[in-house]
Amino acid sequence: MNLTDSIKRTTLHEELVERLRNLVVEDVLKPGEKVPEKQLCDSLGVSRTPLREALKVLASEGFVVLQANRGARVASVTREELENTFPVLATLEQLAGELACQHVDTAEIQRIERHHRDMLKAYQSRDRQLYFKANQDIHQALIRGARNDVLESHHTLLAARVRRARFMANLSDERWAQAIDEHEVMMDMLKARDADGLGKTMKLHMMNKLSALVKALEAEEC
Repeated sequence: MNLTDSIKRTTLHEELVERLRNLVVEDVLKPGEKVPEKQLCDSLGVSRTPLREALKVLASEGFVVLQANRGARVASVTREELENTFPVLATLEQLAGELACQHVDTAEIQRIERHHRDMLKAYQSRDRQLYFKANQDIHQALIRGARNDVLESHHTLLAARVRRARFMANLSDERWAQAIDEHEVMMDMLKARDADGLGKTMKLHMMNKLSALVKALEAEEC
């Protein structure tokens, strides 16, 4: 074993976790569905061992549920978990917005503006996957811009648990349009370095996502 071998295995593990996570987030693997291990091994070109190690990570993040001797199932999104998680996440985003206004430089704001333009193009073309990526790039840039490692680590943990829910929250045209309006305000506040305004808008943005998702869950139950 040498350092090169170790790095390759780590990279494979991280890439595999990300690929599987995206299959859940993008609703390819659906809630309650048994994870098709053999099919995934064949399509991804990996053995069962790294696949199952990746599934353990997803289980710790709340994406799948491991069942003794029965493999794994995709976890369902529950209203209770969302209502417990989103207010905390929203508060972290509010603080991140306030701190980002104080710390980001002009180059960082320009990069966020590019992500914002990408998001608008994806919205106009109704490309949900590209929209979600650009949306996440914006939020992650603002979290990093806060320059607070404690905030970032806690946000990463909580965001992972509701990542699929955040992807689902723009299902309705009404909510999607509302989210775009909120992001427009966020950009204006960031460029003006209005810390209080950006923080409050980011918190409202997250709580509106929660409301939209709860409505979607209630509609599914009817």
